[in-house]
Amino acid sequence: MTAATNGAPAQPNVLFIITDQQRADHTGFAGNEVVRTPHLDALAARGTVFDNAWVANPVCMPNRSTIMTGRMPSAHGVVFNDRSLEPGANTHVRQFRAAGYRTALIGKSHLQHGMSRNAVFPSRQTGGAVDDYWPSGWDTLEDAERYMSGAPEFPDSFYGFEHVELSIDHGARVTGHHLLWALDRGGRLEDLMVPLTADSPARRRSERWWQVYEPPYSAEFHSSTFVTERTIDFITDAARQGGPWLAWASYPDPHHPMTPPGEWFDRHRPDDMEVPASIDDPLDGAPRYVQAISRMHPSAQRAWVTPCGVAGDHQMLREALAATYGMIEMIDDGIGQILAALDRLGQADNTIVVFTSDHGDMMGDHGLMLKGFLHYRGTLAVPMVIADPRRSPGRTQSLAGSIDLGPTLMDLAGVTGYEGIGGRSLAPVLDDNSATVRDEVLIEDDFPGALTMDILTPVKTRTLVTADLRLTRHSDGSEQLFDTAADPDEVAPLGRSDPARRADMYERLAEALMEADDLARGMPLHPPPASPNVSDSFIPA
Repeated sequence: MTAATNGAPAQPNVLFIITDQQRADHTGFAGNEVVRTPHLDALAARGTVFDNAWVANPVCMPNRSTIMTGRMPSAHGVVFNDRSLEPGANTHVRQFRAAGYRTALIGKSHLQHGMSRNAVFPSRQTGGAVDDYWPSGWDTLEDAERYMSGAPEFPDSFYGFEHVELSIDHGARVTGHHLLWALDRGGRLEDLMVPLTADSPARRRSERWWQVYEPPYSAEFHSSTFVTERTIDFITDAARQGGPWLAWASYPDPHHPMTPPGEWFDRHRPDDMEVPASIDDPLDGAPRYVQAISRMHPSAQRAWVTPCGVAGDHQMLREALAATYGMIEMIDDGIGQILAALDRLGQADNTIVVFTSDHGDMMGDHGLMLKGFLHYRGTLAVPMVIADPRRSPGRTQSLAGSIDLGPTLMDLAGVTGYEGIGGRSLAPVLDDNSATVRDEVLIEDDFPGALTMDILTPVKTRTLVTADLRLTRHSDGSEQLFDTAADPDEVAPLGRSDPARRADMYERLAEALMEADDLARGMPLHPPPASPNVSDSFIPA
């Protein structure tokens, strides 16, 4: 282990690798025999694999904000993709920086609703706007149009990050710092700044679903290459300067559109893909809105982000799977390059590495595609590996949540926490894989619009996951209870056939909701600026 100049062990570095919309079973170390992830498998072999890890919310912004703050969405306030995380919210990154760490975010942030402004619902608030408290334009730093003539100036601390380079969009669309980087490398704007529609340019495209296509540019310009190379550059510079560092390598893939570039588009043949066992699930006992979504073929999507179904089109799913695996394998290749850089720079023996995703994807389970208010294992479970070079590797079935990652890292690094943290340190599980720090995981989901694809969806959903059961309750009164030990594919809901276990789960859900009702809501904030217009760096260009 690297030693400090006074002979004491140096503070460990932190490499936090996060993907977007990657299922828990879409890695080799999770038992998937088709997707090839040798570098992630090697990381898993020297770390602790959490086979029972769950989100706090199955939507991007709420769960990313939970990872950052260690608090439930109902506590930190980002309950959907329609509002930004307050700029002064306490985060584990802010605590690391206060402890002397250099901090960097490379890739997707999505702590602000720049790319999700189409999801914003009008506020009923008539006075006291947030810009009366925070500087004007504070939540526009992820607006893609601000980068067309150069990058905007960032505040000294972006949720605790002192260095930020964003890749804002998904699929083949290149925006943010990523766009400026690609243009500087010789990319053409007309190939890079493409629309997220069926009219976007492509070298090849699926005839079944426009969201499966090869980008009009080579792999050297893709977001995964950007995140990989810029993360290595940051780590190299941090190692040269000395002192501890924390880096978020945040890959926008494998989120749809499914657009692996170049050779990665041909890594798998659709005909070789196996469809999930539950693809033709009749969804008996499922809420009516879920049944309706399953019948909605992707060709009928109203917007590229909305969930849809397979509608019996197994070949379409095979094409989506093949492209998704190509995206994951490109990420894995990049992760291998980053880990090799750690070795080359002599940083590996003093760097804690985390790998996870912000949520999953249905990917054909129960005849459903994508994500969003679909509470099944496909969207709710995530891959999770924590590799601390000071601890022995292992594997655990102990429950863990995205909410626990920040508290765990602060505990492992000896960094002070803050008021209002709802997550729990997983350090005891790293030391003893049979240990447990929680008996259940609470999952929230709020959808203020309550309408998608002309299908009425519930406004609120709450799920409780235990070691062997999963209860989901919707605000429209519908529910699903599964014995996940006996029925891991979640195709046989118990309904009210087991009143004792149902009653016990509702009691446990009530207790979890009370615990999540954070008494510190609104309190644990970084001090606000002295005046609303303290910095022009927040003002839109």
